[in-house]
Amino acid sequence: MTAVSQLGYLGFEVSDLDAWEGFAGSILGLGVVDRHDDGFALRLDSHAQRVLVERGEADDLSLIGWQLNDGDAFEAMVQRLLEAGVEVAVASDDLARKRRVGRLASLRDPSGIPTELYCEPEVAEASFCSDLVPGGFVAENHGVGHVVIRADSVANSEAFYCDLLGLRLSDRIQCETYGIAVDLRFYHANGRHHSLAFGAPAPDKRIHHFMLQMQQVDQVGLAYDRVLRARLPVAQTLGRHPNDRMLSFYAHTPSGFQFEVGWGAIEVDDGSWETATYDRISDWGHHPPALIGRRGVKAGPKP
Repeated sequence: MTAVSQLGYLGFEVSDLDAWEGFAGSILGLGVVDRHDDGFALRLDSHAQRVLVERGEADDLSLIGWQLNDGDAFEAMVQRLLEAGVEVAVASDDLARKRRVGRLASLRDPSGIPTELYCEPEVAEASFCSDLVPGGFVAENHGVGHVVIRADSVANSEAFYCDLLGLRLSDRIQCETYGIAVDLRFYHANGRHHSLAFGAPAPDKRIHHFMLQMQQVDQVGLAYDRVLRARLPVAQTLGRHPNDRMLSFYAHTPSGFQFEVGWGAIEVDDGSWETATYDRISDWGHHPPALIGRRGVKAGPKP
């Protein structure tokens, strides 16, 4: 079955462009390109752009871009969506050039999140090298990272992303942590353990967080130090997840939603992978500072 090959790019609508430019460069170590009055783009690997930041009041996810391997796969995917009754608009050449891709189509997922399908992304001769993250990021054919989004109906979103876009279920986490009931599902498009996740609790915005994966474990610690020095609100302390084995932390972007910086995730081999359900969200760590020590609140199941 034709399937998307990677999470290609993310778009954000933000109210403070200056804060986001400083955050992207001095905290995450991304490269700012194509700066203009109403926004800019960000690089982290050989792709011409991976994150699109535009001025607006939403302070939220504005779009998700999914890559297809080639023009034939692009056409097949558009046709499948149309036959399933999904409204799809093939974009103009001007918008495709703005996205730095060969062909582009626009639609919305079942929760109304603007979604783009594309093929033939523009790739630079030399990959981006970050002065702040000299080891670089796990990206390229794995995609930009992962994103956790709102799903108004888990069943409808799963049907859309799996039956139509071709993502596969990696695993599931069902537990209670710090008094919050968690039921999350994780989906992969390639070897990355998950490019997408959704479930309960659903975020108030379209996005809960996006994740960037470092090539070196020390780069996670250095990013954590930068967050602390910049006094960005830490959402969850350093910890390790049981399903993808990612060592990571979470903090808040200038728009209020979260970002995750991680290292060490395992990869999925569809030929041998078996899905599982986990009864904890972390093997250790990932404590929300605001809830640590709160009387009557338990940290969830022990590993």
